[in-house]
Amino acid sequence: MSRRFTVPEAEQLLPEIEEKLRLAIRLKNDHQEAEAELSRSNHRIHMMGGTRVHPGEVLALRARRDTSAAGLKEAVEQIHALGCFIKDLDLGLIDFLTTFAGHDVYLCWRLGEPAIEFWHGMEEGFAGRKPIDEDFLERHRGDSEN
Repeated sequence: MSRRFTVPEAEQLLPEIEEKLRLAIRLKNDHQEAEAELSRSNHRIHMMGGTRVHPGEVLALRARRDTSAAGLKEAVEQIHALGCFIKDLDLGLIDFLTTFAGHDVYLCWRLGEPAIEFWHGMEEGFAGRKPIDEDFLERHRGDSEN
């Protein structure tokens, strides 16, 4: 069962989430770059009929790819362990479950935003974000308030 947050509870986690999210994005980019370099290297080897292969280069690329993949997996798991959901790693979108007017909804935060200022329904996603207003603040609940 997922944890439900109030806005202040979720915002308290933002510095830690931001740090882990930036790391995850960097590792994802590094993984993709290593994978692309490996693909180019394999193509080059194939085109040359496999001659004059330098295994050290290929092994280093594989190690870089595998290390970044393992680090990315760990960073994502650490973010999820905090109780929030990564909705889009490329955009840095994070959702926190909360209850508003008796329904489960998400608090929505995007990397670079100074605070959690939006929410959306379970099926609406980023395009359906609505500003958090006084009514929302008064009527939303986290687990600690139930």
